[in-house]
Amino acid sequence: MGASKIQAGRKAGWLGGLLILAFSLGLAQPSNAQGAVRSVHGDWQIRCDTPPGAQAEQCALIQSVVAEDRSNAGLTVIVLKTADQKSRLMRVVAPLGVLLPSGLGLKLDNQDVGRAGFVRCLPNGCVAEVVMDDKLLGQIKNAKTATFIIFETPEEGIGFPLSLNGLAEGYDKLP
Repeated sequence: MGASKIQAGRKAGWLGGLLILAFSLGLAQPSNAQGAVRSVHGDWQIRCDTPPGAQAEQCALIQSVVAEDRSNAGLTVIVLKTADQKSRLMRVVAPLGVLLPSGLGLKLDNQDVGRAGFVRCLPNGCVAEVVMDDKLLGQIKNAKTATFIIFETPEEGIGFPLSLNGLAEGYDKLP
């Protein structure tokens, strides 16, 4: 499994496009392209927007990473609480071309946590979604490192190391 070198995806335009994708996946329909950065927690941002016709603002904890050696290989992780506050979701947007049957793998502190299936592909990427129960949320909050793994072939996994710095704090601040 070759791990690609990554860097934090901090370009506003790229993040804005991913935020549009995040909001179009059911988080909200943003009135402005990027949503408002509410706060920054380590390597994570809380971004919020109010969907047209909605009474309440929707917020998500977001981080994006891109592979330095593959300009088309980026990953965005979106953590949110549903509007009814009853569920916690993690949506991961992977690049097009990912092998769908293999799903998205997750390792926390080099321990295999499992795989999530992709639920749909859109023009900007394919989306895996996980409902986070208390156990998974606790594991993610307490882990030092996370690696998301996508597959381009059954034999070739690409690891995306993701910083968990600020995730616990940011999650606790999500409205």
